[in-house]
Amino acid sequence: MSFSPGPSGLHGSNSIQEQRDRWERKRSRTAKELVQTEQRYCQQLQLLTTYFVEILKAKGTLRQDIRESIFSSIKAIHSVNQSLLVHLENGYFGRGFDQFCPYLHHYNMYADNIYNASKVLTIQVRKNKAFRRFKKLQEARPEFNGHKLEDLLQLPIQRIDQYKHFLQDLTANTSPDNPEFQQLSRAVSAVSEVSQRIENNTRRHENHLQLCRVQKLLKGRKTKVLAPGRWYIREGWLKMVPAKGAEAKPKMFFLFSDMLLQAKRCSPLHPTNGDKFEGQHAYPLQDCTVEKVFGHTRSQGGLLSLSFPKAKLLLMSSNQENLNDWYQTLSSAIGYGTTHTHTHTHTHTHTRLHQIALSGHPLP
Repeated sequence: MSFSPGPSGLHGSNSIQEQRDRWERKRSRTAKELVQTEQRYCQQLQLLTTYFVEILKAKGTLRQDIRESIFSSIKAIHSVNQSLLVHLENGYFGRGFDQFCPYLHHYNMYADNIYNASKVLTIQVRKNKAFRRFKKLQEARPEFNGHKLEDLLQLPIQRIDQYKHFLQDLTANTSPDNPEFQQLSRAVSAVSEVSQRIENNTRRHENHLQLCRVQKLLKGRKTKVLAPGRWYIREGWLKMVPAKGAEAKPKMFFLFSDMLLQAKRCSPLHPTNGDKFEGQHAYPLQDCTVEKVFGHTRSQGGLLSLSFPKAKLLLMSSNQENLNDWYQTLSSAIGYGTTHTHTHTHTHTHTRLHQIALSGHPLP
């Protein structure tokens, strides 16, 4: 009597082994790419520290506070990544990232400063002739391969996102029984936190630019748009329907997380404000309600009714899609305002406001 395994048993065993082989091939490809890109990354960090940070310090071309504003924690990052590279080149991925992650605060510091660094660098290039000449000479070195200082300063920010994807791939193709699995899983969580921080900083920066843009669109300084915790959502033209049956007049409306700003265009004949708007009224969204008076069907346009504690607005649009967009963004902004204070800064708040903004159609 034979007890050899039948075809089904062999097939099942082969399938498991084939799956393991596929995992190992994917893991090997990811590991190889990670090592190669890390080697290139460390070379580029070396260029930054050697040809800019160290020489600028020795020459005294920039004051210490300006150097620190531009380069932040780049030297610390370079040092930490040199240690990581040694582990990666020797195949110790779990151990390498386990020892690397406690130093991610250097990346947090760098990420929090990156927009200020860009601003300070731009000012120095414009105003400091000696630095401008030095920067041009260093960038012309063959080692830089045509890269500008501005490009190299963005590398640590970009590398965090790359780490997140590399680590996710490595973890997905590592057996849970492998001692490296837990180390890689912890690294995914730690790096993802830094990645989320960078995303939040980017949203805040983009929002700040939008607020500054709207502030510049408004005549004078009477209407203050820049305020802590305020988020820009959208803007556009709507017709304002008067209470006494007069003709509806087009008004520009700017929607923020905490208010709706009504404005009118300045006279095009004005010598300095011809392309600007005059703020007329700021309606706080707290205790506001919005409803469609009509516009539920596919007819042309409709009417929105906004009720505030001390005012009521009837806003009209002849475009159905535009009306629906305004209704949705206003409803979302009002709903946000009733459940959050305007200084709330948690991750899900940033994400939600970003989604509200994306649902609108801001003007360029």
